[in-house]
Amino acid sequence: MFSEESLKFLKDLMMTSSPSGFEEEAAKVYREYLKKFCAEVKTDVLGNTIGTVNPGAPLRVMLSGHYDEIGFQIVYISEEGLLYFRPNGGIDKLNVPSTEVEILTENGRIPGVIGKKPIHLLKPAERNTPPELEDMWIDIGAESKAEAEKRVSIGDPVAVKSNFKMLSANRFMSKGTDDKVGAFVVAETLKELAKRKINVTVCGVGSVQEEVGLRGATTSTFGIDPQVGFAIDVGFATDIPDIPKKLLGEIKLGKGPELNRSCDNNVVLGRHLRAAAKAHNIPYQEAAAHRASGGTDAAQIQMTRAGVATALISIPNRYMHSPVEICDLRDVEAAVQILTETIAAFAGDESFIPGID
Repeated sequence: MFSEESLKFLKDLMMTSSPSGFEEEAAKVYREYLKKFCAEVKTDVLGNTIGTVNPGAPLRVMLSGHYDEIGFQIVYISEEGLLYFRPNGGIDKLNVPSTEVEILTENGRIPGVIGKKPIHLLKPAERNTPPELEDMWIDIGAESKAEAEKRVSIGDPVAVKSNFKMLSANRFMSKGTDDKVGAFVVAETLKELAKRKINVTVCGVGSVQEEVGLRGATTSTFGIDPQVGFAIDVGFATDIPDIPKKLLGEIKLGKGPELNRSCDNNVVLGRHLRAAAKAHNIPYQEAAAHRASGGTDAAQIQMTRAGVATALISIPNRYMHSPVEICDLRDVEAAVQILTETIAAFAGDESFIPGID
């Protein structure tokens, strides 16, 4: 199981607020943790944080987990002092009304709530129709536009209120598991590999702006120029009602991470992952991605420069893109173990070209 230090880092990372394009809080926590065991740590101009273990080896392996999250941005302040906003990433408007939020200003976090017209005042047809984002607002308790403008500014990013809670011995809840849990896996894998003698250079990236187009993975992969890349993200847990298993497969919390098969996954690298898991009796779940390509950093890593041998490892997640996402520590730990054993087994001269023995 994870050490107390690792679990504290998990909580600290989950409690940061880092809407896409505004990831400074997460980057600071991530950077300080990686400094404890990485030979090199830097944060680049986009906000990606890159930690390196065993620099200088010819074969470069990249790990990526994005620490940006979905959120909002203020676009208008009304005369009543209410804040109107746009989405930043893939927002589910059904989850938005009555959400507690925090506006990230130059002078700190300002608490607020997302409001809408009360149900008593809705017309019958409106009660059965989800409100549009443009019909909601953020209330920070200001009594006028002038008062609100003293506290917040147009363009300020908005995040769901930070939260983290252990619900049982293994399962935890946070608004930011997508994908701070993947960034956590990257950090813990680097930490484990730093204890070993390995034959490859490993660059672990806490990446940015994944939720708005895989942007951080684009630049960090180009800079690292790896031959091998692993993206660690969340995947859909299907062990709740009304999830179509015939379309998404059977994925359960606590039964191991998902090892994916899709166009984003190099078949040779996939064999290395499964061989390491089986050799060390580490649980995992097979997953056929719900679409042929895209949606995670794996797609961008794979297509960088002349191509990268890439694999996607997914942590099962319930209630994705909501303030109450749930993951299981057993899946997280198994992902770290599989990645650690896979990378530690590399001799440094592997070929990942499909069909070439």
